[in-house]
Amino acid sequence: MKDRIAAFAVGLLFGLGLILAGMTDPSKVLGFLDLAGAWDPSLAFVMGGAILVGLGAFALAKRRSANFLGGPMQLPTTTVIDRRLVVGSMLFGAGWGLAGFCPGPAIVSLGAGQSKAALFVLAMVAGMAIFEWAEHSKHRTLTGDP
Repeated sequence: MKDRIAAFAVGLLFGLGLILAGMTDPSKVLGFLDLAGAWDPSLAFVMGGAILVGLGAFALAKRRSANFLGGPMQLPTTTVIDRRLVVGSMLFGAGWGLAGFCPGPAIVSLGAGQSKAALFVLAMVAGMAIFEWAEHSKHRTLTGDP
């Protein structure tokens, strides 16, 4: 139960941060991405702050064997930049540039009742399902499992 309360509190704090930063406003995001037009640099400060917090959090996490709730620390171990990472990053960026949403802000905006966010989240879930299906199909082909 303690884990769920902590997850809810962290999610709520994250969602509030996204709202305060303007990440749930697609026009603000698209203004940030419009480098050749009326560029709005304000989200660069949001990203810079997030990177600084992330660097500190990962530095602390690397020195720990358990998380703050007592569970095992699960950090990424790979440092390889492969085709999957590059293609996935390109798809993420294209979706962000077209819609003005990325997954976190889209879910927060959906909770706020934005209809554009509903369409984005539906497309995002469909993309995730297609990915899972493709991975499952690939695994079945490689292992010969039914």
